Amino acid sequence: MAEDTRLIHGFHAVTAKLRHDPEGVREICIAAGRQDARMRDLVQLAESRGVRVVTLDAARLDGMTGNARHQGVAAKVAAQQRYLTVDDVLDGLSEPALLLVLDGVTDPHNLGACLRVADAAGAHAVIAPKDRACGLNATAIKVASGAADTVPYLVVTNLARSLREMKERGIWTIGAAGEAQQDLYAIDQKGPTAWVLGAEGEGLRRLTRDTCDELARIPMHGSVESLNVSVASGVCLFEARRQRTAR
Repeated sequence: MAEDTRLIHGFHAVTAKLRHDPEGVREICIAAGRQDARMRDLVQLAESRGVRVVTLDAARLDGMTGNARHQGVAAKVAAQQRYLTVDDVLDGLSEPALLLVLDGVTDPHNLGACLRVADAAGAHAVIAPKDRACGLNATAIKVASGAADTVPYLVVTNLARSLREMKERGIWTIGAAGEAQQDLYAIDQKGPTAWVLGAEGEGLRRLTRDTCDELARIPMHGSVESLNVSVASGVCLFEARRQRTAR
């Protein structure tokens, strides 16, 4: 691969890149034999953007992606990543938004773990403020185990303002707080939802907490009083996903 390109994989990451930064996509690689509707739609989108599509056998695609869960699609994209906004992500969704907002997470190991959890739960983006955050550095990317290329990481200047903008777009914002009266299982999360979590110990900042639509706690049944932010993120996001897939 050329030095000025990097590889992303998975339908969500590749589709988002095609929709919002098609000039940054050098080539799409798809698995031979996959002809389902989702793949046909992706190929049609790539062709409409003038992006070349190459068919590869499964073994070669596995090798390119390091045997990651690529879903049969990968893309070579410009190494310089285009800045995405929350609106960019929301405009490309075909299901209710599921977002993870991190307030005050400064440990790159925690950020990487949160990205990995967000990918596993099918979250559409991870959002963090420019200040009081570690940023997507090499350590976070390594810990994320590929999720940094499948889940958009959005940096915002003013977190409270961004939360208000999400609310204007119909997203219900839920702040995780140990002192909340209701637990997360009592909240309907089948609609557009953003879970807002702070760092372990410090929790949410007052302005962030006050901006959320409501607060919820994770029931704790043992002797510890709090969970690592990545573990807490997993509990919250997977409850939202469970509600959406439950019959």
